[in-house]
Amino acid sequence: MPEGDSVHRLAARLRSTDGALVARGELRGGPDAGATVVGRRILAHATHGKHLLTRFDDGSTLHTHMRMTGSWTVTAAGRRLPVHAAREARVRMALDDGRTVWGIALPVVELLPTRDEHRAVGHLGPDLLHDDPDLDEAVRRCTADPDLPVRTVLLDQRRVAGLGNLWANELGFIRGLHPDRPIGSVDVPPLLETARRMLRHSATTPDAYQVTTGVLRRGERHWVVGRAGRPCLRCGTRVRARDDVEVVGSPPRRVWWCPRCQPAAV
Repeated sequence: MPEGDSVHRLAARLRSTDGALVARGELRGGPDAGATVVGRRILAHATHGKHLLTRFDDGSTLHTHMRMTGSWTVTAAGRRLPVHAAREARVRMALDDGRTVWGIALPVVELLPTRDEHRAVGHLGPDLLHDDPDLDEAVRRCTADPDLPVRTVLLDQRRVAGLGNLWANELGFIRGLHPDRPIGSVDVPPLLETARRMLRHSATTPDAYQVTTGVLRRGERHWVVGRAGRPCLRCGTRVRARDDVEVVGSPPRRVWWCPRCQPAAV
C-alpha cells in the first residue's frame, strides 16, 4: 500500500497539471460514478496522509485513495493507455493541452465540496509531511492508550497520518523499539521527529524514496523490512518476522525486527 511519502511524491508529479482545464472526462467509480468533470479547472493537489485531494476552481474537490490497487498516470497528447489499464480507469480527465490524467483501479473516488474536505480526512491524525504539523496533538493521540504496542499506534491513521507498514517496521529498528513494546514506555516526541525527518527525506530527495539505510544496493535498502532470516546490517543477528492481523477480515501485515537491536524488554 502506498504510504504518505508515496502520495506526497504523486501530488508533486500531478501538480504539472495545475491550471489546466478539463476538456473531457468523467468519474467511473465510487458513489459519483458517471459524474462529469468537464469545464473544471484544476487548481491544486493536496495530501493528508495517504489521501489525495484534487481541487477545482468551482469549489469542488476530488478525493481519492489508492489503497492496495490504485495508481495514477498522465499520458501525453496523442498517446493512449493500454486497453487493460483503460478498462480499470476510475478517473479520466482529458486536459485542454492534450494530456490525459488517469486514476486507475482506485478503490476510493469521491467528489465533494472543497469546504467539506473534513468529511474525508477530518478523522485523521496530524500529517507529518505537512509544513507545520501539530506535533503536540500527534503525541496526545499516540499516547492516549499507553498499553497499545508501538507498531499498532504508528499504523493507526487516526493518531498520526501517513505511516504505513514499511515505516512502522523501519522506525522501530532505528529507534531500537520492539514492535510489541507498549507505547506508554516510549519517548514519543523523538519517535515522531524521527518519523517526520525520514518521511520528508523519502518524499523530497531524489533516489531516496523509501531507502532507510542510505544504501542503494539491492537487499540493503532497508534495515529489517524484507530481511527475515538474514543477518542484521548493524549487529549480524538474524532478523525475525511474523504475520499480524491488525483488523479481523483484513490481510495480515508482515512484522520484521532484530531481536538484539530491538529487545523485547524495556
